[in-house]
Amino acid sequence: MTAANPAVLVEGLLGGSPVVALELAHGEPPALALARAGWRAERALSAVSLPGPEWRVLVRYAVAPADPVDLPAEPTVRRDAGLGEVDVAGAVVRRRVAAYALVSSARGLLLTELSARTNVAGRWNLPGGGLDPCEQVEDALRREVWEESDQEIEGVAFREVVSDHWVGRAPHGVVEDYHAVRLIHTARCPDPTDPVIHDVGGSTSDVRWFGWDEVGQVPLADSVAPLIRDAVRRHLA
Repeated sequence: MTAANPAVLVEGLLGGSPVVALELAHGEPPALALARAGWRAERALSAVSLPGPEWRVLVRYAVAPADPVDLPAEPTVRRDAGLGEVDVAGAVVRRRVAAYALVSSARGLLLTELSARTNVAGRWNLPGGGLDPCEQVEDALRREVWEESDQEIEGVAFREVVSDHWVGRAPHGVVEDYHAVRLIHTARCPDPTDPVIHDVGGSTSDVRWFGWDEVGQVPLADSVAPLIRDAVRRHLA
C-alpha cells in the first residue's frame, strides 16, 4: 500500500507461537481473512505500527484451527446515495487506520459528536482518530483523545478491530472506495475535567461525559454503537 494507504498485516498465534501471517485485502475484515486461511480469530491481542520506510500496521490475534468452508459472512459494501456506476468505477481507493477508545471515568463515558464535515452529523462516536504515517497506535490514540477532549488517559488496552467498507463522496468532493480499519481500545481517565475541543473545525463538533444511564438516550454512530451498548450493559449489570 502507499503512504496514504497503510498495509495492514495480520498474525495469528496459537499457544503463543505464530502460525499464520497475511496481509488484508482492501475492504477485508481480519476475522474473514483468517478464516479463509483456515483459522478462527479467538481474541485480538495487539496492534502496532512496524518500523521501516513503508507504513505497515500489524494486528495480532489468538487463533484456533477452523474449517475454512465455515466462513464469516462477506461484508456488505455500502454506497452513498446519488452515486452512479461511473462514480464507483472511478473511485479513489483509500484505507484509513484509526485508533479509538471506550474512555471511562468517575463521570461516565466520553463521547464525541460527529460534525457536519461527516455524513453522519449529530451522531455520537468514540473519541479517537486516524494514525499519522508510521505513528504508533497508542501514541495516536492519546493524541486524538487530547485533541478532541483535552483529557489524559491511562490503562490503555487493545480490544478489537472494526472493519468497514463503503464507496462514498469525501468532504472535499472526491469519490472514494474507502476501507476503515478501527482499532478499538478501552482506557481510563483518572482526572476527568470539562471536555474542550482543541482540533476545532474537524470531524468533532461537541464532546461530553455521559452518565452510563444517559448513553442510550443519544444517537450513536452505527460503526461503534454495538460496542458502546455492550459496554453500558456490562457496566450497569
